[in-house]
Amino acid sequence: MNTTPTNRAPLFDVPSAAWARPIGQPVVSPPRAKADHPLVDDGPFQGAPLGGIGAGTIGRTFRGDFARWHLDIGRHRYEPLPANMFSLFMQKREERVVQVLWTEAPATFLSTWRWHYPVGAGTYAALYPRSWFLYDWEMFPARAAVEQFSPIIPHNYKESSYPVAVFLWRVENPSDEPVTVGILFTWQNMLGRGWDRDLQGGHVNEARAEDIAGERMVGVVLHDGREEVSEGWQGSFAIAAREEDGVRVTYRTRFRADGDGQDIWEDFASDGALDNVDETHPSHMGEIIAAGLAVTVEVQPGERRNIPMVLAWDLPIAQFGSGDKWYRRYTAFFGTSGRNAWAIAREGLLHYREWRQAIEAWQRPILDDPSSPTWYKTALFNELYFVADGGTAWVIGPVGSAPVPDDLGHFAQIECYDYPYYETLDVRFYGSFPLLMLWPELERRVMRDFISTVLAEDPRPRRIVSNGASAPRKVKGAVPHDLGMPSEAPFRLTNAYDWQDANVWKDLNSKFVLLLYRDYVVTGDKSLVQDGWDAVKAALDYLKAFDRDGDGLPENDGIPDQTFDTWPMKGASAYCGGLWLAALEAAQCMAILVGDENAHKQYVDWFRQGRAAYERQLWNGRYYRYDTESPYAESIMADQLAGQWYADVCGLPPIVPATHVRSVLETVYHANVLGFQKGEMGAVNGVQADGAPYTDSNQAKEVWTG
Repeated sequence: MNTTPTNRAPLFDVPSAAWARPIGQPVVSPPRAKADHPLVDDGPFQGAPLGGIGAGTIGRTFRGDFARWHLDIGRHRYEPLPANMFSLFMQKREERVVQVLWTEAPATFLSTWRWHYPVGAGTYAALYPRSWFLYDWEMFPARAAVEQFSPIIPHNYKESSYPVAVFLWRVENPSDEPVTVGILFTWQNMLGRGWDRDLQGGHVNEARAEDIAGERMVGVVLHDGREEVSEGWQGSFAIAAREEDGVRVTYRTRFRADGDGQDIWEDFASDGALDNVDETHPSHMGEIIAAGLAVTVEVQPGERRNIPMVLAWDLPIAQFGSGDKWYRRYTAFFGTSGRNAWAIAREGLLHYREWRQAIEAWQRPILDDPSSPTWYKTALFNELYFVADGGTAWVIGPVGSAPVPDDLGHFAQIECYDYPYYETLDVRFYGSFPLLMLWPELERRVMRDFISTVLAEDPRPRRIVSNGASAPRKVKGAVPHDLGMPSEAPFRLTNAYDWQDANVWKDLNSKFVLLLYRDYVVTGDKSLVQDGWDAVKAALDYLKAFDRDGDGLPENDGIPDQTFDTWPMKGASAYCGGLWLAALEAAQCMAILVGDENAHKQYVDWFRQGRAAYERQLWNGRYYRYDTESPYAESIMADQLAGQWYADVCGLPPIVPATHVRSVLETVYHANVLGFQKGEMGAVNGVQADGAPYTDSNQAKEVWTG
């Protein structure tokens, strides 16, 4: 703990690039989705998630509630749990205020607590993985703020996996008299079947304390009474804080989360502390229990105090819908018993300063760069939340194995919760750059998983949803659309996507080749190319077979057979043809790396023939036509230079003339950007040759926001 005189400086130096919003005030108030709507829509209240990569995440919204739950791997739930809260006590002389820090109130239960923190009485800000609540309410005689984060640190493959959240509180007394401040952190025992739905009983909350670094760690462990776990929602939680000079940590291990909450609230409201009640008997059937931890400090006039608190969880099993069970990455450092939440919390209290410094050191050069606009810096960090929050699997061995720290195992994140496919290849082509730049070892793991799939096959037929046809799940030589989905068996069953037949897509194989070469260029890992060379050749041979007229370009088949899966292409296409040409250039370089002269010569010949056909059939003097045979042939497609873009990314020679590139970009800018909502929204996917919008294709009129 440190104390410093106050000069009314901000309690936290929140970067100007942080996304900011008055506490509890919505960005917008859109209509909520109906309960039976297939898409995820939780309304406007969100917040930066807490939790490690692959460990499951918890989202605390800018209303102050913990509401977004991604602890059950690959499954999304949005539901505030009223017992999971922070509350503040402040007393100056005889004046006392006690307040839950949530702008809402539960419909039932905990009715004696003081709810409805005033909307707008403070600011929420986020710059992932950090976020801040800066409380500014005239009823508080002292100033209070909390910075919350998890150790999401680039190039860190240990702490970045930890299921821990740090809450660094700062309180400051601007008055000329002492103020007693109490911070109450309550948490529900959510184990068993998860959430508040396990009413079978047997939950146990226990007080715990130990000496660490010359101080005392005090807290509560919440568990399910098991010594070993066997299912995904079994394990333990812990809430903890440090007793330091002038700081007292107290607890009440048990109160009814489904009651009125009077016992713990009256206890805390009397003096900002709890009575150290340690009730360890298991919960009864139908009973929901929670625990509370209070930190109390007397803040002198002009004094500022730092108070760290932590939440940790140990849910060691990632359990998928098929019944497949894997250990999460962090278990390599803490074991697989599920009873290690206390040990994880200890790491948080011991190392939060260095974690915070590492995050600041990573973010600072970008935040200080005057050449980048603020909105861009904000997006660079805040959009990274999905690396941990996107149904992320980071698993290191099937249950029953012995995890070891050196094994990075398998890594995958879903496309989104509406389309929960792991590592969807056609979109990771665009979206995998953060992983490559910040955690390149995980990127290489993903690509090695794809390498192993190319020559595999799964002939079992299944129904294609869009047209009712039957198709094999996976054809040899076809790069899969994805590595599976949480409701099945990822890493074992690929191609979970079944809206279209991904075996006939004309972009996946090219994208696989380009991704592999890109990763080699960035990491210098030649073994990626060596180990993936057979897969590269098989992927290119498979795609070349769709060049039915022998002109050097694979033909699209008039069905959605590429990433725009409701926007069909037919014949030669600018999008798939450009990717094919760039992939052939990448394959030429890889052939040289592995010493395959025959393959190199073949890819040179294919490229020359294909490039001539590409210019002859698709260039119209201003831009490359969408395709040669569909009703959309003359469309101006925003992404028509995708292949050229990746050639540039990989340092390859251009696949089209520089003068054509400039003409295309000018055309797209005027037609697809400025021609749509006056350029204030982004680039629309496709417009007609005269700039008119399409009305008969949802994907043609979708927008790349920016």
